[in-house]
Amino acid sequence: MSTFLKVLLMIDAVALIAIIVLQPSKGEGLGAIGSGGQLFFAKNKGLEKLLDKVTMWLAIVFALLLVLIEVYERVL
Repeated sequence: MSTFLKVLLMIDAVALIAIIVLQPSKGEGLGAIGSGGQLFFAKNKGLEKLLDKVTMWLAIVFALLLVLIEVYERVL
């Protein structure tokens, strides 16, 4: 069971990394000082919302899997 949870955690971690890399830059940070006008011209708001939701759910699953693995290993 522990191995199965660890494999799920690894799959979730890779998916989370891929989703984060796919997200477009928001134009924030030091670059926003001189070129803040790009914030208002986002093209794919629907795609950004979807990627945000997927990122959130993958992070929640990641945290839950971490807790489950820890609890499972402490019981055994």
